[in-house]
Amino acid sequence: MTTHNAHPIYPAYTFRSSPTYGAWVKLTAADVHTLRDEPAFAGQNTLFHLNHPIKFARLVGVVIAINIPNLKFALLTLDDGSGATIDIKISRLEKAIADSADCPSNTEVDNVNVVHEIGELEVLVDGQVVDIGTVLSVKGTFSTWWGIRQIELKRVRVIKDTNEEVQAWADRSTFRKDVLDKPWVLSKEGLRKLDKDVRREEKRSREKAKKRAEYEAGHQERKVKRIGVRKEYDEKIERRRRKEETMFNAGALKGTDWIPL
Repeated sequence: MTTHNAHPIYPAYTFRSSPTYGAWVKLTAADVHTLRDEPAFAGQNTLFHLNHPIKFARLVGVVIAINIPNLKFALLTLDDGSGATIDIKISRLEKAIADSADCPSNTEVDNVNVVHEIGELEVLVDGQVVDIGTVLSVKGTFSTWWGIRQIELKRVRVIKDTNEEVQAWADRSTFRKDVLDKPWVLSKEGLRKLDKDVRREEKRSREKAKKRAEYEAGHQERKVKRIGVRKEYDEKIERRRRKEETMFNAGALKGTDWIPL
C-alpha cells in the first residue's frame, strides 16, 4: 500500500469497492488535466484524485472547436467553464467495416458519424449536426497526445436545454462535495474482507484451471484410446480382407483349366 499526502492508495484488488473506479466520474476539464498517474499502476489506464482510482470520466461542456484532421479520428474541443478545455477524440472505423450492412456508424461510438468529404466536414450525434455552441454530455476513458491529456469518446448525447445543463453541473458539484473531495477510506475489517474475497476467488480460479487441465488430459487420453481402438479395428479388417483375398485367389486358381506345355 502506498500513500499520497497521507491518504493511503489501496491495492488494486480493492478498487472494485471504490465509489469511483467502476463509475462514470463527473469531472471538469480542469479536473482531468490534474488527475495523477501513480507509478505502481502504470499501464492500467487508471488515474487518481486524492486516493480515488478513476478509469472513466463524464463531462458536460460547450463545443468550441471541431477538427477532422484525417480518416482515423476527429476531435471536439469542450469548454465547461472550469478554466481549462479538453479534447474529445472520436476514433473512426476503417471504411470496409463502416460500409458493412450491420455497422450502425462509421466511428467506434454507435450514435456518432463523421462526414469527411470535399466541402463537407461534420460530426453528427444521433443524426444531429454538432456545431460550435452545441452542449454535449460525453463519457470516455483517458489518453494523452503529445503530453496533453484527452478523452477517448465512448458515449455521447446532446444536452437539449439549459435546465438539463444546469442539472448536470449541480450533479457534478454534489458528487465532488460528497465523494471526490473526501479521501476514500477502507476500514481494517473491510480491507480484510476484500483480501479474503480475493484469496477465495484465486482459489476458485486455481480449482477451475485444475479441473480444466484434468478434463483436457482426460480428453486427450480418450482421444488416444479411440485412435488405438480404431487402428486395431482397421488392422483386423485388413487382416480379414487379406485372408479372404488369399482364399479367393486359391479357389480361382483351383478351378482354372490348366494345361501344361
